Amino acid sequence: MRNPVVLRIAAALVSGLVFGLGLSLSGMLDPSRVRGFLDVAGAWDPSLAFVLGGAVAVAALGNLVAQRMAKPVLDAQFHLPPRHPIDGRLLAGSAIFGIGWGIGGLCPGPALASLSLGLPATVWFVLAMAAGMIGHDRFAGPKT
Repeated sequence: MRNPVVLRIAAALVSGLVFGLGLSLSGMLDPSRVRGFLDVAGAWDPSLAFVLGGAVAVAALGNLVAQRMAKPVLDAQFHLPPRHPIDGRLLAGSAIFGIGWGIGGLCPGPALASLSLGLPATVWFVLAMAAGMIGHDRFAGPKT
């Protein structure tokens, strides 16, 4: 019989590799491409919109399949995030994320995938991102 923990780890590894490969093939590991998408008043690069559109289409298809399934293949139940109202913390966090994305040209997934390129700026970005996450957990903590 197969070990379900090993299967979950293998599925996560394959998913991460496909995600990283997709980011690499689409050019989303290049921060200047992301900044070009955000520069709507200048030399706008719409390629990120197509990548985002493809991601939304795949996620929508996956969501439709998941809704028709009684339970996931490798777990006892689906783990969906709870619904929370839009509040000040969410808006502030979204603004900080967006500002960081605009300045750095990277968000967490592509930043981790970009580590494979060995660029010092990406290493510093990931270290700063990790420090921000740790600082949030230590000082702001979860909403109660």
